[in-house]
Amino acid sequence: MREFEGHDGSKWVASVRATPGLDYKGRYYFFVRRSQGEESEGIPLPEVRWNSEKTARRTLETMSDVELRRRLRSALGRRDSAAS
Repeated sequence: MREFEGHDGSKWVASVRATPGLDYKGRYYFFVRRSQGEESEGIPLPEVRWNSEKTARRTLETMSDVELRRRLRSALGRRDSAAS
Protein backbone atom coordinates (compact mmCIF):
# COMPACT_ATOMS: atom_id res chain seq x y z
CA MET A 1 0.00 0.00 0.00
CA ARG A 2 1.10 3.51 -0.72
CA GLU A 3 -0.49 6.71 0.51
CA PHE A 4 -0.33 9.79 -1.71
CA GLU A 5 -2.01 13.13 -2.22
CA GLY A 6 -4.47 13.72 -5.06
CA HIS A 7 -4.69 16.83 -7.23
CA ASP A 8 -7.13 18.46 -4.81
CA GLY A 9 -5.04 17.69 -1.72
CA SER A 10 -7.14 14.73 -0.59
CA LYS A 11 -5.37 11.63 0.71
CA TRP A 12 -5.54 8.40 -1.31
CA VAL A 13 -4.13 4.90 -0.91
CA ALA A 14 -2.87 2.91 -3.88
CA SER A 15 -2.85 -0.84 -3.40
CA VAL A 16 -3.02 -4.15 -5.19
CA ARG A 17 -5.98 -6.48 -5.57
CA ALA A 18 -6.11 -9.95 -7.08
CA THR A 19 -8.63 -11.61 -9.34
CA PRO A 20 -9.56 -15.14 -8.29
CA GLY A 21 -8.61 -18.08 -10.42
CA LEU A 22 -5.73 -20.31 -11.39
CA ASP A 23 -4.32 -18.13 -14.17
CA TYR A 24 -1.43 -16.08 -12.82
CA LYS A 25 -1.04 -13.83 -15.88
CA GLY A 26 -2.20 -10.38 -14.92
CA ARG A 27 -3.90 -11.59 -11.76
CA TYR A 28 -2.93 -8.53 -9.71
CA TYR A 29 -4.27 -5.09 -10.58
CA PHE A 30 -4.10 -1.47 -9.41
CA PHE A 31 -6.71 -0.37 -6.87
CA VAL A 32 -7.11 3.08 -5.33
CA ARG A 33 -9.30 4.30 -2.47
CA ARG A 34 -9.64 7.35 -0.28
CA SER A 35 -7.45 7.21 2.79
CA GLN A 36 -10.44 7.75 5.09
CA GLY A 37 -12.77 5.33 3.28
CA GLU A 38 -13.70 1.76 3.97
CA GLU A 39 -11.26 -0.89 2.76
CA SER A 40 -13.79 -2.31 0.28
CA GLU A 41 -14.72 1.06 -1.23
CA GLY A 42 -12.45 2.16 -4.01
CA ILE A 43 -11.83 2.26 -7.71
CA PRO A 44 -10.14 -0.55 -9.63
CA LEU A 45 -7.98 0.18 -12.63
CA PRO A 46 -7.82 -3.32 -14.09
CA GLU A 47 -5.70 -2.47 -17.14
CA VAL A 48 -2.71 -1.84 -14.86
CA ARG A 49 -1.77 -5.46 -14.15
CA TRP A 50 1.05 -7.53 -12.76
CA ASN A 51 1.79 -11.25 -12.70
CA SER A 52 2.89 -11.39 -9.08
CA GLU A 53 2.06 -9.57 -5.89
CA LYS A 54 5.75 -9.02 -5.21
CA THR A 55 6.21 -7.20 -8.52
CA ALA A 56 3.03 -5.18 -8.01
CA ARG A 57 4.07 -4.01 -4.55
CA ARG A 58 7.58 -3.15 -5.71
CA THR A 59 6.14 -1.11 -8.58
CA LEU A 60 3.81 0.79 -6.26
CA GLU A 61 6.68 1.55 -3.90
CA THR A 62 8.77 3.03 -6.70
CA MET A 63 6.01 4.92 -8.57
CA SER A 64 6.31 8.68 -8.43
CA ASP A 65 3.52 10.78 -6.95
CA VAL A 66 2.96 12.24 -10.42
CA GLU A 67 2.37 8.75 -11.83
CA LEU A 68 0.05 7.83 -8.96
CA ARG A 69 -2.00 11.00 -9.53
CA ARG A 70 -2.17 10.22 -13.26
CA ARG A 71 -3.50 6.74 -12.50
CA LEU A 72 -5.98 8.20 -10.02
CA ARG A 73 -7.23 10.71 -12.59
CA SER A 74 -7.72 7.87 -15.07
CA ALA A 75 -9.62 5.76 -12.52
CA LEU A 76 -11.82 8.68 -11.48
CA GLY A 77 -12.58 9.56 -15.09
CA ARG A 78 -13.59 5.98 -15.84
CA ARG A 79 -15.80 5.82 -12.75
CA ASP A 80 -17.50 9.10 -13.57
CA SER A 81 -18.16 8.13 -17.19
CA ALA A 82 -19.60 4.77 -16.12
CA ALA A 83 -21.92 6.49 -13.65
CA SER A 84 -23.45 8.74 -16.32
